[in-house]
Amino acid sequence: MKIAIVILNWNGKKLLEQFLPSVIQYSNADIATVYVADNASEDDSISFVKENFREVKIIQNNANYGYAGGYNKALTQVKEPIFCLLNSDIEVTENWLEPILDLFKKEPNTAIIQPKILDYKEKSKFEYAGAAGGFIDKYAYPFCRGRIFDTIEKDNGQYNDITDIFWASGACFFIRKMVFNGLNGLDTDYFAHQEEIDLCWRAKNLGYHIKYNGFSTVYHVGGATLQTINPKKTYLNFRNSLFNLVKNAPRKRLIRIIFIRLLLDGVAGVKLFVSLKPLHTLAIVRAHFSFYYHLPKMLEKRMLIPSKISNYYLVKTIVFQYYFLMLKFFYLLKK
Repeated sequence: MKIAIVILNWNGKKLLEQFLPSVIQYSNADIATVYVADNASEDDSISFVKENFREVKIIQNNANYGYAGGYNKALTQVKEPIFCLLNSDIEVTENWLEPILDLFKKEPNTAIIQPKILDYKEKSKFEYAGAAGGFIDKYAYPFCRGRIFDTIEKDNGQYNDITDIFWASGACFFIRKMVFNGLNGLDTDYFAHQEEIDLCWRAKNLGYHIKYNGFSTVYHVGGATLQTINPKKTYLNFRNSLFNLVKNAPRKRLIRIIFIRLLLDGVAGVKLFVSLKPLHTLAIVRAHFSFYYHLPKMLEKRMLIPSKISNYYLVKTIVFQYYFLMLKFFYLLKK
């Protein structure tokens, strides 16, 4: 059983120069092959890799297909039975692969695994995108063990465990090839952001397990590809999480759930406007119009998912618990 570590790249020479050495150093060639999948970069990142890291295999896409499309195209050329979708801004650590591989071997029904993701800039803290494993609330707002909205926990060993989670971070995402292919990969209509949540949700609907393994650690810069202050990220996150609900949530009360979710988005938009972030408010409005435009297509995709699990959410509304009950940490949440 071998792992294909596939790093998606677009004009990322500086990131590859900084982080690719750690991936090569700590990824035993007996159990892993390293790939760089390039989304038609306009810099010299690929020639740089070819000249300096000859052990790395290159896959070249003919256009920038984003995260979802880029990986879908690249992974058709990868033969290893386990894929690791790894961001180019991640530093890995010694023996990071062995705990992941052992868990896959022990648990055939575990399809997806995420390691502990800490902040590269503040290594004692969890990182925003994934932390110690992801969950969603009833309205598809995502949060993590170790990170709820903008509150980020320090790593004191509290999540040094192996446990079931709802979604794994796309920053470092291990998945069995047969499951990825069986689910027809990532949804390219997302372009970027939350497509990993959709993929995990679809896997859950088929009965697969998704795990967090805290005995494997990586450090993530975060926001290197699309800065967190960028309104485009706000647009994609709000729109794509609505896609997730329509495609994957059970039928019972779905219309009511989406209606309440749209209202909550409106409240978020007002809050951003008052916080002098009008471009982000506009991004939410644009996200809603794009959601309405794509709704017929998402309903068609919903029909392709044979079953929908009813216990998809950990808490009813993370917004209420966080902002009104002031429950800022994962262990305080009321299920």
